[in-house]
Amino acid sequence: MTPAPFGRRLCPVVAHEQHGAYDVISVLDAEGPAPEAGQFYMLAASERWGGGADERPFLPRAFSVLRRHEDGRLDFLFEDVGPGTRRLCELRAGDGLWLLGSLGLGFRAPEPGRRPLLVGGGVGIAPLAIWQDVLGGAEALVGFRDEAHARGARLLRDPVVATDDGSVGHHGLVTELLREELDPFVTVYACGPPPMLEAVRALCAAEDVPAQLALESGMACGYGACFGCVVPTRDGYVRLCVDGPVLDGSALEAVA
Repeated sequence: MTPAPFGRRLCPVVAHEQHGAYDVISVLDAEGPAPEAGQFYMLAASERWGGGADERPFLPRAFSVLRRHEDGRLDFLFEDVGPGTRRLCELRAGDGLWLLGSLGLGFRAPEPGRRPLLVGGGVGIAPLAIWQDVLGGAEALVGFRDEAHARGARLLRDPVVATDDGSVGHHGLVTELLREELDPFVTVYACGPPPMLEAVRALCAAEDVPAQLALESGMACGYGACFGCVVPTRDGYVRLCVDGPVLDGSALEAVA
């Protein structure tokens, strides 16, 4: 892991794209380290980053990096689900974004003789896009609620899509697609909501297939000081921001 420069840095937003229910914001971080797939950043808008009558500042938000470009641009994927993400979705070229990162431990390459299989749900597709870039391509199975959310699938190469309502691709859960694709020669890489990750973990455990899961948890600092992102493992509690966010499925009893 490449250490990030100490402290946060103010980076300019250079582009905004809409992909159905999702927003992709690009920022120029030419001086920052190249992130590893699965790492994350703590983000905060430089202006209007607060709520309520007294505009109390929001805490920074943790987001996996979606993609890094050769010129140092970083892409982040957002969905408007609350005041903080709504403000991030509003950012346009010329606005400023505070970055702290890259942080945490990312994905590891599969062992020789194993092929990578990527499984994502909703905004959990973000770390899979950059990992697919690093791998030079890999099969990806992705699940969404409906057609508007499924437009995010275009951010990956040749994904197989499932939707809850059947509006795009397979009518059902992405883990139903995974069940059909599992074999003894894959390593599964997954990110998505906890119920999806638990289903992935259980399927892989039953078939003795290695799985690396990018977990989510509320983070306040991003570097292990606040203990706000602890999750239980078979060997005790770990802090996702420094011991993850990517953990081996075999290290977990369950994904809460």
